[in-house]
Amino acid sequence: MIWTIILLVQAGLLYFVLTHRKRHKTDPPLDKGVIPWLGHALEFGKDAFKFLSRMKMKHGDIFTVRVAGRYVTVLLDPFSYDTVVNDRDCLDFSRFAAVLMDRIFQLQLPHDLLKKGKVIMKQHFLGLNLAGLNTATGRHLQNLLKAELTVNRKDWKEEGLFGLCYSLLFKAGYLTLFGGEQNNNSADPSRIYKEYRKFDSLLTKLARGTLKPEEKKLAQCARQKLCELLALVGQGRGTAAGSWVDAYRRMLQDEGADRDMQNKAILMQLWASQGNAGPAAFWLLGFLLTNPDAMTAVKKELCGIAQTDAPETCLLNVKTPVFDSALEETLRLTAAPFITREVVREKTIHMAGGQEYLLRKGDRVCLFPLLSPQMDPEIHCEPQKFKYDRFLNEDGSPKTDFYKRGRRLKYYTMPWGAGANGCVGKQLAISTIRQFVYTVLTKCELELSDPNAQMPEVKASGYGFGVLQPVGELYIRYKFKQPQ
Repeated sequence: MIWTIILLVQAGLLYFVLTHRKRHKTDPPLDKGVIPWLGHALEFGKDAFKFLSRMKMKHGDIFTVRVAGRYVTVLLDPFSYDTVVNDRDCLDFSRFAAVLMDRIFQLQLPHDLLKKGKVIMKQHFLGLNLAGLNTATGRHLQNLLKAELTVNRKDWKEEGLFGLCYSLLFKAGYLTLFGGEQNNNSADPSRIYKEYRKFDSLLTKLARGTLKPEEKKLAQCARQKLCELLALVGQGRGTAAGSWVDAYRRMLQDEGADRDMQNKAILMQLWASQGNAGPAAFWLLGFLLTNPDAMTAVKKELCGIAQTDAPETCLLNVKTPVFDSALEETLRLTAAPFITREVVREKTIHMAGGQEYLLRKGDRVCLFPLLSPQMDPEIHCEPQKFKYDRFLNEDGSPKTDFYKRGRRLKYYTMPWGAGANGCVGKQLAISTIRQFVYTVLTKCELELSDPNAQMPEVKASGYGFGVLQPVGELYIRYKFKQPQ
């Protein structure tokens, strides 16, 4: 009995030493929460926007919170963001990325393989190769939409808008980027999508390690099936559209990655490339359908392109400032990634107001652009409202001048991240969404099933992982337009 008491006392002292922390004068405000070790983890995971908004009201633009034994410094001053995103000496991206890769995909890739993978993406997703990908994506989108409406082209079809957008854009992206059209693999895109959605629905819990036992089994099963379905992707038989994934798998093979690791890495790339376009298109079309003035303005611009010769080709080159503003406004409201770095060397943060704070080695630093700058009322008037022309000047040109405390902002919206770890596929994603919306609005009649329907709420557990997904659906009716 006495030894049990001694061991418990020693364990308690060890715990106190490891978790006790006092705030020094040079530290940001510290909020450890009331639950030992766990701190604010539950509140953070349940609704990060609500929690961090409360912390911002309490502490200001920088503060440190305890989350499951880790100390996370949250920085919400957009004038100070460059000091984080551009620092590769004191702040490290790869360590936290490695944690997430392991938790979500059971994948361990050395940092140099991640860097080589990004080089391959830049070679294939930018420049002349981008035009080929855009063309292939447009062709797949049209074919998939026709397949959805082949039963009776004159009858209305009712469907959930989120399911429709996610399904069509995922399948088009899969066919374009993963070589499905060259029959590189035996899996139908619909089979891939079905398993992917099971996996995707549990992804945030995987990342946070909060799965229930039955959810863990479901996630493991979906991940295994996806890896089996992707096993033949990128085997070197693809041509233009499949060349990226061929080069990616060859790089993994050359670096000694076994087949299981290769398949998990390709699954990770599938999620990274296809996890946001569908949800973003859903929010955009949903906002347009529930805001008639916005729909009229976007339709007028896109239908003007439809009157030209070879409109699909023109769409890749013509400027669409109204659509671009509506998309940027959509992403301002719904793109919610965390930008997270590991502090590997002590660093002093210089705030816009003149304060200086020390980031401690071993902590993490996190930016949350959705809260600041994207939902800051000083930067964006009535930030909760969708305003399709928010990013347009009065003369119709793109608006890029936004201010806070009288100073012009470099970062007034950050849906694609920033710095060296910004989204490589940004231009492809924008072009894909634009082609999808163009195809739907010019080829189909589209309306809400319930004219009084409102946009669903966002899924609060998704904060931190790209474009948010909705709670529930927005039901629509659509059919092909009849020739005039």
